[in-house]
Amino acid sequence: MSGIPLGPALLFCPADRPERYGKAAERADTVILDLEDAVAPAAKEAARRALAASVLDPDRTVVRLNAVGTPDFALDCEAVRGTNYRTVMLAKTESPDDVAAVRSALGDVGVIALCETARGVVNAVEIAGSDGVTALMWGAEDLVASLGGTSSRTAGGTYRAVALHARSQVLLAAGAAGIGCIDAVFVDIADTEGLSTEADDAVASGFAAKASIHPSQVAVIRTAFAPDDAEVERARALLAAAEGERGVFTYEGRMVDEPILRHARSVLVRAGVAG
Repeated sequence: MSGIPLGPALLFCPADRPERYGKAAERADTVILDLEDAVAPAAKEAARRALAASVLDPDRTVVRLNAVGTPDFALDCEAVRGTNYRTVMLAKTESPDDVAAVRSALGDVGVIALCETARGVVNAVEIAGSDGVTALMWGAEDLVASLGGTSSRTAGGTYRAVALHARSQVLLAAGAAGIGCIDAVFVDIADTEGLSTEADDAVASGFAAKASIHPSQVAVIRTAFAPDDAEVERARALLAAAEGERGVFTYEGRMVDEPILRHARSVLVRAGVAG
């Protein structure tokens, strides 16, 4: 089945906080009702009950499931079966078998595979090609924890090399499979400048969307993904100039070939998505 639109701004909402569901849905492009890390073990059952009673737009709602093999996985699937939600995010996806387990439990659902362990990142190519996978996402903190590390970022706030490798690996796997990839959350809510820089890089690198953990981050992500007027005009002018050319040509002192034209088309696509 086809997946839901990816964003550009997805917002996690703890599933045990139903009073936040509506606000999250209003503010973000897609809301992710989280049954996993955002919910304490003692609140899991309450979260599933709240999920089952919710009536958000299925086309803009994702449910994050606990990992296959955990006691909560089957209970999460049971809760989802009683709703109209048809897209799920599988935490700690590590193999195509994990995706198959979701489809076996829930039928023809779209699966956003969250590759956030060493095994999941290494197997990202195979996961991306699995039936039902509509997008990939990567996660830094669980990845580093799976390696026995203590932090995904340096003291300066930039990702460590292993996290950057995982980010690239998952993005490339998604691109090779022809599906979208979601960039990981930025956990320092107060650092809007850092979020903006990271979101800008996500856009330039080819991510389809970026996830967030606080409503205040949504506008920053949307701004990064929406080209400004000058960028749109440059793209239009370049494509217009290409209409009279054959093959490689020079424009404003720079060589232009088909990949550069595809970059320009991508800008116009994002401008259209941004409204």
